[in-house]
Amino acid sequence: MEILVIGGGPAGMLSAISAAKQGNKVILLEKMNSCGRKLLITGKGRCNITSSLPMDKFIENTPGNGKFLYSAFKNFTNKDIIKLLKDNGVEVKEERGNRIFPVSDKSMDVLNAIIKEMKKCNIKVIEQAEVTHIITKESKVVGLKYIDKKSNVEKNLYAEKIILATGGKSYPNTGSTGDGYKIAQELGHTITKIQGSLVPLTAKGPDLELCKEMQGLSLRNVGMQINDTSKGKKIYEDFGELLFTHFGVSGPTILSSSAHVLRYKNIENLLKEEKIVLKIDLKPALDEGKLNLRILRDFEEQKNKQLINSLDKLLPKKMIRPVVEKAKIKPDKKVNEITKKEREQLIKTIKGFEIVINGFRPIEEAIVTSGGINTKEINPKTMESKLISGLYFAGEIIDVDSYTGGFNLQIAYSTGYTAGLDNN
Repeated sequence: MEILVIGGGPAGMLSAISAAKQGNKVILLEKMNSCGRKLLITGKGRCNITSSLPMDKFIENTPGNGKFLYSAFKNFTNKDIIKLLKDNGVEVKEERGNRIFPVSDKSMDVLNAIIKEMKKCNIKVIEQAEVTHIITKESKVVGLKYIDKKSNVEKNLYAEKIILATGGKSYPNTGSTGDGYKIAQELGHTITKIQGSLVPLTAKGPDLELCKEMQGLSLRNVGMQINDTSKGKKIYEDFGELLFTHFGVSGPTILSSSAHVLRYKNIENLLKEEKIVLKIDLKPALDEGKLNLRILRDFEEQKNKQLINSLDKLLPKKMIRPVVEKAKIKPDKKVNEITKKEREQLIKTIKGFEIVINGFRPIEEAIVTSGGINTKEINPKTMESKLISGLYFAGEIIDVDSYTGGFNLQIAYSTGYTAGLDNN
C-alpha cells in the first residue's frame, strides 16, 4: 500500500516507521528543511524521552482525554521507544520524577536514532514540502496537494492512506503553526478550542513587581497550590521546582498546574476578578511550630540587626524583601523590636507566600497545545477518522495533552505507531 505521512515530528516519524514495517511504501512530507525540530528543544535540549511509570499511569497523567489513548498506549509503550533507541545506539537513564533521558543528555542523539530507524525502513522523506490540501473522493482519501518550497511549484501525490501529524500551535518556529487544523476542518472535522498547555502563568500589579524583583530565582523543593479564592477551593497541588520571571512564574510545577487551571470552570472570569492565587510553602519540611523555633533561634543570634538583614539563613536573598513586604513588617525594624504578632505574620507568609495569577503566557510559549481534532471523530483503536476513510491522525494535532515528564512525547510515539498499523 502507498502511505503518505504529513509532518516530520515524533508522531509523524513513528507513523512512517510503523507503516513501513507492515510492508508498505511510505513517503513522509515535512514542510521545514529537516525533521524533528521540536524534538530537539524538548527537555531544554536534553529530550525527556518518556517516563518509566507503568502505562496505566500515563492515562492518569493526561488530563486532556487520557482514556482515548488506552489502545495506543498498549500498542506502543515506553519500553518500545527505549528499545527502538537502544537498537540505534542510544542508551537511556532515569532521573527524578521517573523521567527518562538519553545518557548523553543530547536530544540530537534521540533524533538521529529515529532517523536511522527510518532509513532502515526505506522511508522516503520529502523536505520543504508544505501540504495544503488532502484530496478525497466519495469520503475516502486519494491523495494530497503540496507546495515544493524549493521550486515554489504545486505538486500532487496519490495514496490509499494518509496520516496527518502536523503538530499543534506551540513553538511555531519549529514548524508547528496549526496547518493541520485547517486541512482537517476542510474535510469536516471539528477542532476544539486551541490554547497553550504546560505554559507559564502571569501576574500583574504589585505581585508582578515582586516577581520582577525575584526574576531568575529558582525555588527547589517547595510546596505549591493554585487556589480558587472565590470558593476556597484547591485547583492543583504539587511539590518541586518553580521559577520567578519578568512576567510571573514558570518552572515544572507551574507548567503542570496550567493544564488544570485552563480546564477549571469559569477560569477566564476568575482570572479577571483576581480570584486565582498561587500559594507557595517556602519551608514545607517545617510546620509552623518548628519554623517559629527556627526563627526565634536566628533572631536571638542577630537581635541587633534590621529584619531585612537577619533572614539570610532562612530565605534566598532575592526573596527576603518580598517576604517582609508581604508580611507587612517594616524592613528596617530591628529584630529585637519584632512583636509576636509580626513574627506570626512572617511565619504565615513563609508558609503561604501568595501571588495573584491573572493569565497564561501566549500559546507560542506553551510546551504543548490543548485542543485539536475532536477525539469523538477518531477511532481510538486505529486513529482513523470516522468521517473520511483512509485518513488517520497522530500526535499533538489530536485533542489530547499531558503533564510534563515525558508523557506528551509518549503520546506522539504511541498514536503515531498506532496510526501506521494496518487495520484491514
